[in-house]
Amino acid sequence: MTALLESIRRKAKKAYKHIVLAEGEEERIIVAASRIADLQMARITLIGDEKVISAKCPDVDLKGVEIFNPKTHDLSKYSDLLYELRKSKGLEKSDAQKLVLNPLYLGVLMVKCGDADGMVAGSVNATGDVLRPALQIIKTAPGINTVSSCFIMVLPEFSKYGENGIMVFGDCAVNPNPTAEQLADIAIASASSAKSIAGISPKVAMLSFSTKGSAKGELVDKVQQAVEIAHKAAPDLALDGELQLDAAIVESVAKLKAPSSKIAGHANVLIFPDLQAGNIGYKLVQRLAGAEAVGPICQGFNKPVNDLSRGCSADDVVNVVAMTALQAMN
Repeated sequence: MTALLESIRRKAKKAYKHIVLAEGEEERIIVAASRIADLQMARITLIGDEKVISAKCPDVDLKGVEIFNPKTHDLSKYSDLLYELRKSKGLEKSDAQKLVLNPLYLGVLMVKCGDADGMVAGSVNATGDVLRPALQIIKTAPGINTVSSCFIMVLPEFSKYGENGIMVFGDCAVNPNPTAEQLADIAIASASSAKSIAGISPKVAMLSFSTKGSAKGELVDKVQQAVEIAHKAAPDLALDGELQLDAAIVESVAKLKAPSSKIAGHANVLIFPDLQAGNIGYKLVQRLAGAEAVGPICQGFNKPVNDLSRGCSADDVVNVVAMTALQAMN
């Protein structure tokens, strides 16, 4: 385990937040819940049937783990809340009573009510199915209209880039072709993730194939507009652009291409102009530079909800729960 993940787990243990795992009958989730309880890293609630959970993992010690069975609990508080939140969209009370039995909706409603600090799911559910209830119920944080993602990139020890070899890349998993407004949201949210989860002081570069007007066109215009919007929304955030990648992270290049920039040459948070660039970029760094990619981390929600990879391991679940706890703390 890297020093970063050890630090994240240590901070999560100190915070000791309540995280609900919506897919409580999945074996990897059950094993992870046991490990988290054993580490005393978070208070965990599994949504599921006790008998099913016990039958799937009879040898797993779930001492200290809460199990919430939707079939045996009174869900009227949650169904009433769901109805109130969604009746303007045409949701009937009877439909709310059925929908609340869906663990993904139930978990999000528990977070909305303050009965849990965050939710993690996605080991058996698609990203869209995990994020949809959160978008409908928890919604985005004040001043943010875009849910996005970031990866924390842990570079090899010899790396001279980032802060102590740590960088944050966004958005690499959610928004295919963000608008200027969405790019600004992604930048602000990624800076928050850099500070709360990665523990670094964010220096944000809005990336492009142009540096400070060296090229022209709609794609460049979008990034320039995003910079303006981000500066107005978060005037104290250390952010600059548009910058080419080398100008953003290489000091000698920055002196030539953007000599007046305080961010150029020192950026540790990179905001890619679209999902193709972001996804390719993080995978290039992961494979060619041997970096560890921690994430994706969902960001922009008013309260934390995180999506797992369906190929995740129990240890991955433990790490995502730890990161969710840190988001809840901040």
